[in-house]
Amino acid sequence: MAVSEGPLAGVKVLDLSRILAGPTCTQLLGDLGATVIKIENPASGGDDTRSWGPPFVKDADGTPTDLSAYFMSSNRNKYSVSLDISTPAGQAEIRRIAGHADILIQNFKPGGLDKYGLDYASLAADFPKLVYCSISGYGQTGPNASKPGYDLMAQGYGGIMSLTGDPDGAPMKVGVGIADVMCGMYATVGILAALRHRDQTGEGQQIDLALVDSQVAWLINEGVNYLTSGKVPQRRGNGHPNIVPYDVYETSDSHIILAVGNDSQFRRFCGFLGLADLADDPRFATNPDRLENRDALNYILRPAIRSRSMRDMIDGLEAVKVPVGPVHSLDQVFETRQVAARDMQISMPTGHGDVGLIGNPLNFSATPVTLPDRAAPLRGRH
Repeated sequence: MAVSEGPLAGVKVLDLSRILAGPTCTQLLGDLGATVIKIENPASGGDDTRSWGPPFVKDADGTPTDLSAYFMSSNRNKYSVSLDISTPAGQAEIRRIAGHADILIQNFKPGGLDKYGLDYASLAADFPKLVYCSISGYGQTGPNASKPGYDLMAQGYGGIMSLTGDPDGAPMKVGVGIADVMCGMYATVGILAALRHRDQTGEGQQIDLALVDSQVAWLINEGVNYLTSGKVPQRRGNGHPNIVPYDVYETSDSHIILAVGNDSQFRRFCGFLGLADLADDPRFATNPDRLENRDALNYILRPAIRSRSMRDMIDGLEAVKVPVGPVHSLDQVFETRQVAARDMQISMPTGHGDVGLIGNPLNFSATPVTLPDRAAPLRGRH
């Protein structure tokens, strides 16, 4: 295997996870230079997301491979090894790899690895320095511990769907698997903290992480709004619970985002629209006033903004330093000069041609992220 570069060079990860939360974490560790060995069951076809398509990468004959776009989104910079952990030989090989690993990450249901002798207690007895991260739907404890967990279920159980969508519409999930992705981010933070502890003390440990726990954690201001007031927040579409105007507004030809974060910005915003008197109206003079009179303010603002073009609104408000922006479709996102300047679209070879992938957002001054030519691998390639 090639020697990895980056701030985590020399760190070895045994990856028994699949779908999105665990793979998001291990892809990030791999981007940072860790060597990631992804274990896939040959009997089941490997990671479930290999079949979550189209689109798929196709071979020279036009036949779809097992590289779905979904799988490639979170599995670059990994080595794929086919092992059946239900067999004694597979279990022995996992233990052999674990003996050389710094980190093991898995997302079996609680207790799911016990019968194979691959649970934390069994491995820690032989490998006390191992950092062992367990991801599950509801965690290793609690009345729901045995229940399966998927992103959509976590978004529903953890409350974010109740806050998302039109005020008069149905609860709505976020457009991507954000509960999984954020769980993967929390897993990365936890693993790096546990590695720091291990390096200082020689002691490994288990990290118990739940999709639902991480979902509840990132309710952030709306969660604390409820805990402070006792009032259940309501869906507001694109509106902000604590700032007005902070929303998506229709222009004559498209939509814009306004994020008027303080009273001085509001005054400049009103001046640009030719509605300077609004800034002195006692209903709207301060943000708490605007919050109280949200509907009345929007009744005035929406037709005024609808009479202007998107370009006129963006250019004019940027000139007076009022936060404003477009609502891009994905083709527009990846055509922007900003995305190009920040290397957020990259190309990597697969053996079946190059594929476009999303770049890593971390920028280090001393240990930059370097992405070797290792896109997501075919199952069992290594």
